[in-house]
Amino acid sequence: MPGVPPQPAADVRIGVFGGAFDPPHRAHRQLAEVAIRELRLDRLHIVPTGQAWHKPRVLSQADDRLAMCRLAFGDLPSAHVDEREVRRASASYTVDTLEELRREFPGAQLLLVIGEDQLQSFRRWHRWQDILSMATLVVAARPAADGHSGLASGAEQSAPDLPFQRLALPLLSISSSAVRALAAGGRVPREALSELVPDPVASYISTHSLYQQPS
Repeated sequence: MPGVPPQPAADVRIGVFGGAFDPPHRAHRQLAEVAIRELRLDRLHIVPTGQAWHKPRVLSQADDRLAMCRLAFGDLPSAHVDEREVRRASASYTVDTLEELRREFPGAQLLLVIGEDQLQSFRRWHRWQDILSMATLVVAARPAADGHSGLASGAEQSAPDLPFQRLALPLLSISSSAVRALAAGGRVPREALSELVPDPVASYISTHSLYQQPS
């Protein structure tokens, strides 16, 4: 806009939220909303996993997962569905994504948002020390049934000396595996899926018969 100076790169805060998103569900959406608000993000890159070295199962087609992410996050201001990892021909690593973002947004502050379970295995990530040198680690913590977070006990103790920032989330117990299990049962009413995933994602799963067991 004429007369308005560009925002200095050092003031830009960019969040990176990666995952299989197979499918993206309501807890993913909630985490994105909280991250943008609480971390004061200018952009949040939603990064579906490409060839994930740590996943024991074959992921759904990349185009389906990208489409569902656009449906789940497309109306969320500041959210950007980032295709770079699913488009890589080789194994996909978070450190590569962060290096690319540093080149694209020089001087910006990068914040990598992960879950409590990922914190426990973080030292097994490819070049995890380099990740910490490039980005602030933000751990999304959900309260347990007793109201306490796992970060107050086991998760935090299993990752001593790792600097990270906590991001508190409301209690919402949903997993992608639960959605896949529900859809695998055959024709499931879209209303049932909508309790777990955003409505447009539920429609996409039903229309494309995703996750159903082969006959």
